[in-house]
Amino acid sequence: MSEIKAICVYCASGPGKNPIFVEAAKAFGRVLAEHKIRLVYGGGSVGLMGAVAESVLDHGGSVTGVIPQFLVNREHMLARVQDRVITRDMHERKREMFERADAFVALPGGIGTLEELVEQMTWAQLGRHKKPILILNTEKFWDPLCALLDHMERLAFIRPGMSVNYTVVDTVEEILPKLTEAARAVSDAEKEIAPALAERL
Repeated sequence: MSEIKAICVYCASGPGKNPIFVEAAKAFGRVLAEHKIRLVYGGGSVGLMGAVAESVLDHGGSVTGVIPQFLVNREHMLARVQDRVITRDMHERKREMFERADAFVALPGGIGTLEELVEQMTWAQLGRHKKPILILNTEKFWDPLCALLDHMERLAFIRPGMSVNYTVVDTVEEILPKLTEAARAVSDAEKEIAPALAERL
């Protein structure tokens, strides 16, 4: 069984209009800390990013923040995390986050969150890794994306044999059980991208 020791969380640098989004981020942070699973995230102290990271830390957990130099001030890098990684650019940031995580979880967010999530889906679809990918569909936030992916599959733009493997849950409580289930079938070797290949992606 492939053990999940660290989870990369993609989410917004803003709080959104619905307070439930922040509540869910804080609840997930608590769950990570209680299960001694390290959070790997974008390094900011604001929005959902700040909420999940602060919650992990407040409950005694461990956090790795990965942020490019040009966003250190804009996203107000969280100084109290145990492990801070400042990268040269976004590409290096995403690679660092990938390499440090055993699974990926997307909370609500904007274009950046969407781009990060879809990139991991693409890498998985192309056979570059088999790390579990999960979407927390708080207040049905991700319904339009799920509908679009279904639409692409119906019209054969996502062809047979090239399906996108991901899990969608509605509640924070479902996240770890579903990720653990997905990870059981994945060996450590299958989770990795060779360094030379990662440079080209």
